[in-house]
Order: sequence, then C-alpha cells, then structure tokens
Amino acid sequence: MNNDKIDLYVRRFEQVFTYIDQHLDSTLSVEQLSEVACFSRFHFHRQFSQYCGVSVSRYITLMRLKRASYRLIKPLPDKIIDIALDAGFENPESFSRAFKNTFGLSPREFRKDPVWVDWHKHFQFPGRENQKRMEEMDVKIISVEPLSVAVLEHLGEPMRVNNSVATFIEWRKAFGLSDYATKGTYGVPYNDPLTTPGNEFRFDICGELNDQTKAEIPANPQGVISKMLPGGRCAVVRHVGSYDRISDSVYYLYRQWLPQSGEELRDFPVYFRYLQLDEALPEHAQQTDILLPLK
Repeated sequence: MNNDKIDLYVRRFEQVFTYIDQHLDSTLSVEQLSEVACFSRFHFHRQFSQYCGVSVSRYITLMRLKRASYRLIKPLPDKIIDIALDAGFENPESFSRAFKNTFGLSPREFRKDPVWVDWHKHFQFPGRENQKRMEEMDVKIISVEPLSVAVLEHLGEPMRVNNSVATFIEWRKAFGLSDYATKGTYGVPYNDPLTTPGNEFRFDICGELNDQTKAEIPANPQGVISKMLPGGRCAVVRHVGSYDRISDSVYYLYRQWLPQSGEELRDFPVYFRYLQLDEALPEHAQQTDILLPLK
C-alpha cells in the first residue's frame, strides 16, 4: 500500500474518532460509523478492531467512561445518576459495574480518592498511537511579555494533575488574587509525561495575577507561590481537542516544524495557555495555545 493510500486510511479513521468524540451523548451504531468512514459496513467492525485494538462498542464505552472520570472529580461534581445516563447506561448500577471492571474502583470510590496510576493505559490504542499527523498546523511566531503568576507546583503522576488543579481553583476562589474569568491560566510541564517516571513528573499550574506590580502571595494552605513566566519570542500553535491528546501537537512542533524553521530554542519549557475553561465544554471543543520559547 503506497503512502497516499495509507494516509487516506488514517484520515478515515480520524473522521470516525472525531465523530465519536462529538456524539458521545448519542446512540452510535456500526452502520452509522461505517458511513462516516466510507467503509463497507460488512467489514468495518473488523477493520476498526484491527486498527484500534478494541471493538467499536468497547472503544465507545471507554470514551464515555473516560469522560465520566473527569466529571466525577470536578470541583462541583455532577450526580452519579446523571453521569451514568449520559454515558449511555440504563442505571447507576450497570454504570458502576462497568466503571469498576475497567478501573478497579467504583465511581464513588474514584470520586473520593481518584487513582490515576495506569488510568491512561486504558486509552492507548495501537492505530491511534502510531498514526501520522495529517494536517499542516498553523504555527505563528509572537512576542510575549513577562508575566507574574500564581503557581501550584505539581510533583507526581501526570494523571493526578487534575487533583492539583482542583486545589489551585480552591485557592483562586478563596484569595481573589487571580481572577478565574478574566486572567490567563497556564500550564508548564517540565518533563514529558510519556517518558518520565510518575514520581518525577513536574507540572506548574499557573494563574495570571490581577495586579502585576504585586507579585508576592501570602502564605496559604494550598501551597500556592509566585513565579514569573519569562517574556520573549515564542512559536505558538493552537491545539483543538482533548487535553490528553495535546502531546500530538507538541511533538509536531518539535519533530516537524522546528527542524524546518531554522529557529533555536530558549532555555524554558514548552508551556500551555488554556483558552476555554468552561467545565461544560465537550473535550473535542477545548482550545489550548502551545507556546514554544525561541531565542
């Protein structure tokens, strides 16, 4: 099979994955998805299983359970019965069984003490992991100003960053020094989460301070401190979609754009600006700017 045919095959599956992401609240059938992919309905199920590593129905269930995981630990969490029904289960009992069979904890146990260790492994699919990035991303070079930020330093499993985010939101609401609605929210990963041992992963959760002239933050129970995000030239590209797929866009910058650009990197990690923080926003609609610091 030549490269053009491989690319077409990958694009068709990407259409299916995107369609599923956008319609998790709807009934999804093999016939419907085979039409999205422009594959024969007689062969689609086998093609999907071979490409993805799991059946169509299992993939859909896993995507719904993934969304349910995030909803369970929101600062203002939804009722379990609502999460169960939105995930396509007839009742909380069947949802609880499926959740526990997958993650080893009931929804209530997960809500009380989220265990993210190995959680992400349930969502690694051979075809998706090995696919090439198909589109040319729109990379711009901009100049950013230095920024005083409040920071909660996360150290540990990447999937526990959400727990730290909840703590940071708690601080933000309690102290009023970084307005959630009007000031920027940033993330600074100091390591690659895919290659760094969990106990060594560092990630700063940052909120722009209301008053840039007063960077000191009073001692607080959440452990939030003040830091500076440095100014300078940055390559920026917009990632649209789930946060846990953001590595695809980061790798595009490093592997494809940077070698061809002639640019050199500054001594500061790639970092993110989260543009839409509405908890009701579906994963496929989330937007994040990725900033790569340049000399």
